[in-house]
Amino acid sequence: MDLLNTLVDKGLRRELPTREEALAVLATSDDDLLEVVAAAGKVRRQWFGRRVKLNYLVNLKSGLCPEDCSYCSQRLGSKAGILKYTWLKPDEASKAAAAGVAGGAKRVCLVASGRGPTDRDVDRVSETIEAIKEQNEGVEVCACLGLLSDGQAERLRSAGADAYNHNLNTSEETYGEITTTHTYADRVETVQQAQAAGLSACSGLIAGMGESDADLVDVVFSLRELDPDSVPVNFLIPFEGTPLAKEWNLTPQRCLRILAMVRFVCPDVEVRLAGGREVHLRSMQPLALHLVNSIFLGDYLTSEGQAGQADLDMIADAGFEVEGADTTTLPAHRAESGGCGAHEGGCAPCGEAPKEAAAAPQEAPAARTDLVAVRRRGAGTDLAPNA
Repeated sequence: MDLLNTLVDKGLRRELPTREEALAVLATSDDDLLEVVAAAGKVRRQWFGRRVKLNYLVNLKSGLCPEDCSYCSQRLGSKAGILKYTWLKPDEASKAAAAGVAGGAKRVCLVASGRGPTDRDVDRVSETIEAIKEQNEGVEVCACLGLLSDGQAERLRSAGADAYNHNLNTSEETYGEITTTHTYADRVETVQQAQAAGLSACSGLIAGMGESDADLVDVVFSLRELDPDSVPVNFLIPFEGTPLAKEWNLTPQRCLRILAMVRFVCPDVEVRLAGGREVHLRSMQPLALHLVNSIFLGDYLTSEGQAGQADLDMIADAGFEVEGADTTTLPAHRAESGGCGAHEGGCAPCGEAPKEAAAAPQEAPAARTDLVAVRRRGAGTDLAPNA
């Protein structure tokens, strides 16, 4: 397929595809799916070999969020029956993190619900970061605390944080349809604050919220222009009790096409398979390892993932290997320059083509509510974590 040959050549050269090419990936048929995966897999292996980076989530504060993000089980007014608790103490969070590190995680992601941290919250998280670093040599720590105020990113960096996560989630054009309590621009500004403070930026998206192909391409091209080092791709977990509980729009095949498109647009970036993979990819999860080079180990913030050992077995059975703490994740040109270096003045889309009309919607797959399991173990409970 000429499209795939072109995209592989561009990916190996770190040259961005056009909007038209990215849209064409999403429009490929199920008959062509394995060819799409194989092509994107060549780009993935060029920059990351067969390594898979493991990340582990610790939910520092669960539920009771004042924001109204429609996709979130912790949102204002959520009726989802999730765990709700206030801040974990540093020793509790460090103990939870240790379970993930023992399971093979190279990065610990510290997440707290809320609009953004107070200065006291930053102090609290800083103590937690220091405790984790002291007890787990070589581990990376990423903070995800919401919108940052002036100086907070610098304080987190001084405490030992390596990265900061704040996702764009969807296109700027449709952002107001999923959240009204803050703006898309607020999110962009927080990512830029993290970058300015010397933190590795982590920013991604959520697919499956009813968006169009054009929306998906828009947010991924916006992410590439923002140039984070890590791009998590989440697939909506339709929690009962949230506004998007009935949004079951994804098939395993569509998920793989989305991941392939992200890899082609972000060839040398850490693309992370994040929340919802078990729910939507199901038995096709191993194919995704040919597209992504990073996954979360075990459970998520408010939902349960597959067993940590099952993750490790899946990686080994698919012919991949867990990335060690002594290995630099990013290719040398990114690790050394703090960016991809493929374009002057950042990574704006090359050869942008006009938007195409959205394809006719396909019949939605049957809802698999049986696959959405609320987390009842690990952080905030007396039960052992899944790692």
